[in-house]
Amino acid sequence: MAEGVDLASIKDGSDADFVYTCTPCGEDNVREEAVKYCPVCEEYLCSTCTRHHGRQKATRSHVLIDCDVSTKGSTVTMVTKCRYHPDRDIEMFCGEHDMVYCTKCIAKDHRSCRGVSDLEEVTISSNQQNEFERKTSNMGNIQARLEETERKMQTNTDNVEKQRSDVISQVEAIERDLVEHIQKLKHEALEALETEYSLVKEDLRTNISQISKLKQQIEKTTSQLQTVHNLNIREQFVQTKLIQQTVNDAMKVIEQSEDKGRVCLRFTENTELKSSIATLICLGRVQRVIEKNSLLTSKIYKVSSRKEINMKMTNDRHECYINDICQLADGTIILADYYNDRIKRLDVNYNIKDCLDLESYPRGICCTGNTEVAVKLVDNKVWFISVGNSLSKVRDISVTGGGYNGMTYCDGELWVSYVNGVNVYSMTGTLIKTISIEVNGQRICKSNTQQNVVSGDTVFVTDFSDGAVCLNRDGTVKRELRDKRLATTRGVCVADEGTVFISGFSSHNIIMFDRDGKCLGELVYNQGGLKKPLAMCYDTKKTCVLVSSLSSEKLVVLNFSH
Repeated sequence: MAEGVDLASIKDGSDADFVYTCTPCGEDNVREEAVKYCPVCEEYLCSTCTRHHGRQKATRSHVLIDCDVSTKGSTVTMVTKCRYHPDRDIEMFCGEHDMVYCTKCIAKDHRSCRGVSDLEEVTISSNQQNEFERKTSNMGNIQARLEETERKMQTNTDNVEKQRSDVISQVEAIERDLVEHIQKLKHEALEALETEYSLVKEDLRTNISQISKLKQQIEKTTSQLQTVHNLNIREQFVQTKLIQQTVNDAMKVIEQSEDKGRVCLRFTENTELKSSIATLICLGRVQRVIEKNSLLTSKIYKVSSRKEINMKMTNDRHECYINDICQLADGTIILADYYNDRIKRLDVNYNIKDCLDLESYPRGICCTGNTEVAVKLVDNKVWFISVGNSLSKVRDISVTGGGYNGMTYCDGELWVSYVNGVNVYSMTGTLIKTISIEVNGQRICKSNTQQNVVSGDTVFVTDFSDGAVCLNRDGTVKRELRDKRLATTRGVCVADEGTVFISGFSSHNIIMFDRDGKCLGELVYNQGGLKKPLAMCYDTKKTCVLVSSLSSEKLVVLNFSH
């Protein structure tokens, strides 16, 4: 029951004999009998207003209670129905759960609870009215948050619809690229056919012309044979030798033709094309990616301990230079070792499990699927590596900027750093757009672009200065993360809740930022034992940061205090 409700709506001597009158109708000087009461809005509602109340987006979730016909002094007694058993009234209180129920709820779920009593027996404190108002106010806040959550989900729905269209466009683009390439190969094959056909046809025409002349000579010689017996011995000798020459020439042509055999045009299929396509299991992978809620608060981390693990392999030809690091969905860590032309896979304890030799120096590495990584090489190739029982190359594409640091994977696209900005490629190697460090005479980056990483709807790109630039997916600048304590920034990674870590190569430190660009302080300061940090990766499984360094062959693991 609810008590302490204002009696302004109770009958005051008018012609209409109502116990409660509708509050909204009363604002228009119309008296209608109220059948429901809304504790959130603190309004009585007639039948018509009750229907409208349940239809409006802002009020449809409000729980309405029935109006009783009894009054008691200056208070109004109302009957509230059980939400689980709508045909039962709320009559009981469970002290153990601090909640009111109907008798059926008590009998079913609260028989063994302590402090179960009839509502009439409950002693209600004088602070109940304040508690009621506080709860009512809190309901309003919850309602606002639900509406905001609903709005975000609707926006998410709209975004997913757009992303679906984008994926369709990407798949169709891949199809077009494949068809265009096959059409190009077809054109080249037909051109080669026409060239060979013309040469063969010309040779056959020449041979046919030669044979035709020989036939004429044979016919002429045959007619001459009819008169040779009338000639003298000397002339018979001459004609006989000429006839023999004609016969010899004819036999030579016949023998050469038989030796050469019949000329044919055949097409030998390049089976590698079909084999390559047949071995592919898909055009790409559709992934459901959970983007972290932007309302999460970035943390200020503190290093509780650090560990150094040697990344040198016995068969490494040179010293280790870990140029980039990435992590697969299952937690597997993959390193790009620049000087040794290889990538290295680590086990759960960060020990080297195996490796794959590359054809040139790696400059960037990123995860492109649950079991696939892409590696950018200095020869302007990007290798796609399958990560299974072993590491193996699947295919490659050509890009610009292979000699520079930085590459990340973002919604089916590769963002590749080059000296003057970032190029965005499709997974088939088609250049989609170029994001220049200078737009309309204004620089969006202070220096050359370096490492980059994607988090949510933002791509973070360090620019070898005092921080990083945050880019939207369309390439526009979102914000900058800057701090004067940073010098020649290289590495960047993002924690689960959004804290951004940026390393300074020359300043020998790591600075933390929140998503809005606010500096959260130094994670590792100058003279903190980190020399010339190169690449970083946030381990989502162990919630620590991995850092490589130019001055060491060891991978540094920074563990955090909680």
